[in-house]
Amino acid sequence: MTENSTCLPVDKLLEKYYLSAAYSFEFVFGIVGNGIVMFGYIFCMKQWSSGSIYLFNLCLSDFAFLCTLPLLVESYASESWRYGRALCMGNRYLLHANLYTSILFLTFISIDRYLLIKYPFKEHRMQKRSTAILISVAIWIVVMLEISPILIFIDLDVGGRGKQCLSYASSGVASQSLIYSLCLTFTGFILPLCAMCFFYFKLVHFLRNRNEQIATSFSLEKPLTLVALAVVVFSVLFTPYHIMRNLRIASRTSLWELSSCAQMVINSIYIVTRPLAFLNSVINPIFYFLMGDHFRELLFAKIQQLFKTMKSRCTLNCHSEA
Repeated sequence: MTENSTCLPVDKLLEKYYLSAAYSFEFVFGIVGNGIVMFGYIFCMKQWSSGSIYLFNLCLSDFAFLCTLPLLVESYASESWRYGRALCMGNRYLLHANLYTSILFLTFISIDRYLLIKYPFKEHRMQKRSTAILISVAIWIVVMLEISPILIFIDLDVGGRGKQCLSYASSGVASQSLIYSLCLTFTGFILPLCAMCFFYFKLVHFLRNRNEQIATSFSLEKPLTLVALAVVVFSVLFTPYHIMRNLRIASRTSLWELSSCAQMVINSIYIVTRPLAFLNSVINPIFYFLMGDHFRELLFAKIQQLFKTMKSRCTLNCHSEA
């Protein structure tokens, strides 16, 4: 296939303008949303359920990811990475850690909601707080080990535009990276997605069987909405990213001979999917407000209490000054 040197470098333009803008948006709204949730869980929640433990860990994962964004935004906007190889590797590592811990925590949230309606009057062993803590620790350990090979492939690229902290799909030996990426896609994405869909359909089937019990079915609408939202987030946000990541790596192998323009098109689409995959950090706070456990009521009550305290202090200060 002949090379075409007249191709517009759309991928470079997307990195500079699209990625910097998209990650800036996710940083601002993600920090605000997850900050409110973190405040609510630390200062308002008195009794933690298994679902609360999963959601709190999900929030911690989002915060770790959000901390990586300022460096990425600055580097994409300036088209240069100035922070060294270690920070580049750590940044990419935390980014993927958030992705795959989020996937697993969302999966266990779906399982937890199914058990909640399956056993509404007794606590299943999977819903005990001690079990949830052990599962959460296991998720962190498994994901950290699972994504550790990424550190082998991530590296700095020194080119005409200066040093660049390349994404995982754009760095390393493509043939080796593709094998690992396919394995990671299967174990880290496809298997959890299948588990989530399985429990979603079991939940729908359960509700259909209980449809004649109006009072019960009404109280179960929230868990169904929560699990359905998790499935939608999985499908819409994560699927395009995993498809395009593997295509991007495959396009760099010697087995698939493509023109520079074709590679640029694949890379451009891959770039577009990257912020979409990590948009979950902005959407995840919705789960906290759908979860139940009186989270909204406790949070709003705490905020009202703070405003009343501030108002009373302001009134006292005004009287003392008078």
